Amino acid sequence: MKYQFEIIVGIIVILFIGVFLYTAAVNPDAEFGGSDGVGSAIVSELTGVAEDDVTPLIPQWAPPSGEVESGIFALQAAFGGIILGLGFGYLLGQRKINQN
Repeated sequence: MKYQFEIIVGIIVILFIGVFLYTAAVNPDAEFGGSDGVGSAIVSELTGVAEDDVTPLIPQWAPPSGEVESGIFALQAAFGGIILGLGFGYLLGQRKINQN
């Protein structure tokens, strides 16, 4: 099959979107929270220590402004896009080499 990988990725994307839309429809009041908040809440629940009293083992760096934080996030997204592009480009190149 010529486009087997693309079909599999397309099915995965469609399933992911379907699960997202289903969960959003079933629970419209749900909030999207990060794993940091959920993890801290579970640790404080298990240990009995308030979330504010727990200090991390590695001190966290806070960016000086929202613009810097957005810039770092955009840089991270661009880096991830480059890595994905290189991976897909490599696969496409290998496919073209193997066809000749």
